[in-house]
Amino acid sequence: MSISKLLIISGICLLIAGILIYFFENKLNWFGNLPLDYKYKSDNTKIYAPIGSMFLVSIILSIIINFFYKLFK
Repeated sequence: MSISKLLIISGICLLIAGILIYFFENKLNWFGNLPLDYKYKSDNTKIYAPIGSMFLVSIILSIIINFFYKLFK
């Protein structure tokens, strides 16, 4: 696969993701508040580690990448 095809596919995926987030922003409030997302807040410090959200994004991206890999192979 050439770099031009990869860039075009990546751009299309980012465009679709941006459109979905724009139109369904109010339905995505749960994202960032998953069970493994760590939040700590004190007077001087705020720590946020979205571990659960990172797992979910990783799984979704793996499925999408494998789909496109098998589609263009």
